[in-house]
Amino acid sequence: MAFDTKLLEIIACPVCKGKLLFDKENAELISTAAKLAYPVRDDIPVLLENEARELSQDEVDKWNS
Repeated sequence: MAFDTKLLEIIACPVCKGKLLFDKENAELISTAAKLAYPVRDDIPVLLENEARELSQDEVDKWNS
């Protein structure tokens, strides 16, 4: 079973309430507004701020382009 990208239509970043993008290569959900990447473990998104890693400005720019 793989992460169901249809979830992106109903879930939001818990910090900024904004849209999330799926980074399949790194198994992360990206919030460019909050500059955070949330891990997806065993196909389940872990939407906890203390589990997220901070995105660099270069990463944010990449996702916004």
